[in-house]
Amino acid sequence: MPEQNQRESLSTRLGFILLSAGCAIGLGNVWRFPYITGKYGGAVFVLVYLLFLVILGLPVMVMEFSIGRAGRSNIAGSLKVLEPEHGSWHRYGVVAVAGNYLLMMFYTVITGWLLYYFISSFTGSFSGMDNTATAAFFSSVQAQPTLQIGFAWMAILLGFMICGIGLQKGVEKVTKVMMILLLVIMLALAVNSIMIPGSSEGLRFYLLPDFSKVSEYGIGEVVFNAMSQAFFTLSIGMGGMAIFGSYIEKKQSLTGESVRVIALDTFVAIMSGLIIFPACFAYGVNPDSGPGLLFVTLPNIFNKMPLGGLWGSLFFLFMSFAAMTTLVAVFENIISYWMDEKGWSRRKATWINCLAVMILCLPCVFGFNLLSEFTPLGPGTSVLDLEDFLISGTIMPLGSLILVLFCSCGKGWGWDGFLKEADEGEGLKFPAWSRIYVRWILPLIILIVFAKGYYDTFSKLI
Repeated sequence: MPEQNQRESLSTRLGFILLSAGCAIGLGNVWRFPYITGKYGGAVFVLVYLLFLVILGLPVMVMEFSIGRAGRSNIAGSLKVLEPEHGSWHRYGVVAVAGNYLLMMFYTVITGWLLYYFISSFTGSFSGMDNTATAAFFSSVQAQPTLQIGFAWMAILLGFMICGIGLQKGVEKVTKVMMILLLVIMLALAVNSIMIPGSSEGLRFYLLPDFSKVSEYGIGEVVFNAMSQAFFTLSIGMGGMAIFGSYIEKKQSLTGESVRVIALDTFVAIMSGLIIFPACFAYGVNPDSGPGLLFVTLPNIFNKMPLGGLWGSLFFLFMSFAAMTTLVAVFENIISYWMDEKGWSRRKATWINCLAVMILCLPCVFGFNLLSEFTPLGPGTSVLDLEDFLISGTIMPLGSLILVLFCSCGKGWGWDGFLKEADEGEGLKFPAWSRIYVRWILPLIILIVFAKGYYDTFSKLI
């Protein structure tokens, strides 16, 4: 492992915040958050969601940052440095890194779709299409392996090229630009959506509390979905936050930095709803969830807007930036593992892993055509659904559980070690009185999320 004084570092605090937020901000912020917010009561759901961000997502993020900054390495190396002698905690590090590869097996394919949709929207390919035509267009994209592979590989090459330039000149500099452009484009899209005649109904649906929805679905279901969304939106449990923690100095406390990252992630999620709901209601379109919202419903809505080609192009450009920031962050995590653990140069780690991810994305592509008869989680599911479940339903919750126990248990790093690292520097401190909550209640919440996810998935197969 390289000496600590040789480790690369980020040049600015803003770079750290934007990189970490870029890792957390992803497609779920755009298509899942607005949908379930509307489904479960608008502002009521948002308030419960924000509560769980604080009591569930924030502690785990602070812990992951702390492990990375104290260990000055990737998640596997940091666990090895911080664990007691003859400990076994570091073994999870390999699983976490494997999770990063698994995430990229399907995330790169979806990013390729977004790039293709940006080009299609920019060139006017959706002009004159109705909902049936946009649905057929999406199906035709999924049916073409060569097209999907070409755009997935374009995204992979672009992401690894950015990482290959270096941490400061490549990853930090480019991500800063993409994140700032993402936020500017979001604001423009939200203002345009709100100004559409008839958008007020969508705003009411999204932002005003609707307690009848809570009564319809039950408070338990509303709370659990808010808890799940708060947990999965931050991309915690796989070492992504640990690697960026390893790149920063000890000038700022990590609780304050985590609050800033979470605030930025939440801003993007809420703004996505302001883009989607006013437009959907203004044009009498029922918003749905999943890929259909992005790739079927929204192109049809943009067709009905004045200057719809422009706004559609900006939307898919914004989505491409959101996806690419996640790709770059995860690629950097993968590259750093091989640099730290095997002593590879950045160049070698970049291009070997670029080729590896190009191959690993193929099963997801083929799941929509050559392997379409393979339905691993029941009728209507695909390879993508299986890969997504293994990440979001297994590795992320169990990884977060391991990190929580590592930071709170005497047989791991321990509470005192974690608290000292988290609180070092200026800014908001981690509440010392929360030890009992972190040690006993937080693991229970994570186990509930994990068990419910498995129950919901496999009870449908019985």
